[in-house]
Amino acid sequence: MAQGWKCSGLSWSADGPVLRWDGGRRSALTWGKRVAFGVAEGGGRTCVGARGHACPARAAVSGRSTGARCEECARLDRAHSVAADTLADDPRPYRVYLAWFGPGMVKVGITAHARGSARLLEQGAVCFSWLGTGPLMAARRTEELLRAALSVPDRIPYGAKRAVRSALPGSAAERAAELAGLHARAVALGGWPESLDRAPYEPVDHVGIFGLAGLPAAVGEVSELVAGGSVGGRLLAAVGPDLHLETEGGAVVVLDTRLMTGWGLVPADRMEITVPMREFKETSGVQDGLF
Repeated sequence: MAQGWKCSGLSWSADGPVLRWDGGRRSALTWGKRVAFGVAEGGGRTCVGARGHACPARAAVSGRSTGARCEECARLDRAHSVAADTLADDPRPYRVYLAWFGPGMVKVGITAHARGSARLLEQGAVCFSWLGTGPLMAARRTEELLRAALSVPDRIPYGAKRAVRSALPGSAAERAAELAGLHARAVALGGWPESLDRAPYEPVDHVGIFGLAGLPAAVGEVSELVAGGSVGGRLLAAVGPDLHLETEGGAVVVLDTRLMTGWGLVPADRMEITVPMREFKETSGVQDGLF
């Protein structure tokens, strides 16, 4: 990584997680890899723009923002998203899915068919199963049906996901048990759109690709980056946008890579974290004094 490089986010493929950098460079992430960087002294965080275009105002944004966009760019980005329901005439097929993130945490969502399972990897879904495929608005109506009839949410907070990753059931069958029951209840419902082709229950487990097997409990998470601060650790797991890093003292800390965007980043050597942290409430078995 060269001086002043800017991260454009973490992406997922069949080969695993990759950090992307402005200019097209990519850094593959593998378990045990040293991840270390500093934030340029005297710099600030600037808006990353919207829809592939730079922010015309180069506006400053909060270090705690996971979107790294100013108000105007955030509005423009959302206005062209599927979630905003402004693309009702989109001709592409969409898939409806059920995703499981931990005990009691199942959500329903939709994703473009062409994206495959990328959306599930990006969200950190531990396991998932497709429900059906069809036009965008049919997929959206199915999503709403499950939310109304079965009280299935369409969002799970990242804080809740992070809290259970080191204590997941040990087998794929155990992890998929809630998913199986909910899938059966969902397909038994009346009122499905006729244009949506239902999919059989076929669970996909991501514990292997995320590196979650045997993952130690994290003691906390990076809350924001600051100029002059640094982050360093050995990569134990990558889940959605999160990296689980083992620091020099042996403690595990979660870094949401969305906090990296908009900053000028520079090389660092030490396996320590000198940016603001948020300590998890339950960190039994981990040494005191990290923060």
